[in-house]
Amino acid sequence: MIQVLIAEDDKLCRTILEKNLRNWGYKIISTEDGNEAWKVIQEGNIQIAILDWIMPKMDGVELCKKIRSHKWDEYIYIIMLTIRSKQTDIRKGFAAGVDDYITKPFDTHELKARLQTGNRIIGLQNQLLDSQKKLQEIATHDTLTNLLNRYEILNVLSDEFHRSLRENKPLSTVMLDIDYFKKVNDSYGHDVGDEVLVEVASRLTGTLRRYDKVGRYGGDEFLAVLPGCDLKNATRIAERLRRAVFQERIQTEAGQLCVTISVGCASSESQSHKSIEYLVKFSDKAMYHAKNMGRNCVIAS
Repeated sequence: MIQVLIAEDDKLCRTILEKNLRNWGYKIISTEDGNEAWKVIQEGNIQIAILDWIMPKMDGVELCKKIRSHKWDEYIYIIMLTIRSKQTDIRKGFAAGVDDYITKPFDTHELKARLQTGNRIIGLQNQLLDSQKKLQEIATHDTLTNLLNRYEILNVLSDEFHRSLRENKPLSTVMLDIDYFKKVNDSYGHDVGDEVLVEVASRLTGTLRRYDKVGRYGGDEFLAVLPGCDLKNATRIAERLRRAVFQERIQTEAGQLCVTISVGCASSESQSHKSIEYLVKFSDKAMYHAKNMGRNCVIAS
């Protein structure tokens, strides 16, 4: 249901607006002056605002300028209600950011039609926002596992690394790789391999702390970023990840498969790891050490 703000100091006009809009299925919030209307708008969820040009404390044009000077999550469609019909006044209103006008005394059919125009604009805007969100999701996430992709997990690592320097707190990285994953693809096909990747990703995200991040680094490799975590605690978390993958077989169309991971950890505590590149490099190196040690284990660097 679209929520409409009515800002009108004339009681009779406000009552008529409220009655009509409720009959047309709108949710209404009414105010009597510009300051009160501005407070309501700041609380959010207003999609259409019907503003009287002349009202106490802040007139409609001032309020419109104030609305347009802020960035909102959703566009607010503004209809100015006024007795003014001179071209100079109309231009002044549009310059302030008004979307449409209706003059007093207003015709209810005209008001309804202008509100429907606002509805269409809001609908188009919502479609655009949905498309932008989907594009953002595609740009930052791996389409198979829905984890952060390589580019985005490295962005997260960069942000967390600089924050760890500012706050003088440790930061750890965990690199992990599915053991014998090529054999899974070769033996059962890539569809089964995809099932394994999706389930491993799900178990990783379900095991990590809520403020940790994990991304698909490439192929069957995953990178986890652990803010505020020293090497000792990172190793404990890595061990939980290993157990989460290993302790229960993964159900696939080829049957239940026993899947293990090799895990490497590194921390910014070490003097040799004082850069993003070294954190990734040494956690990757530790992961390959885990593979050389027989796989299905955790090695800290």
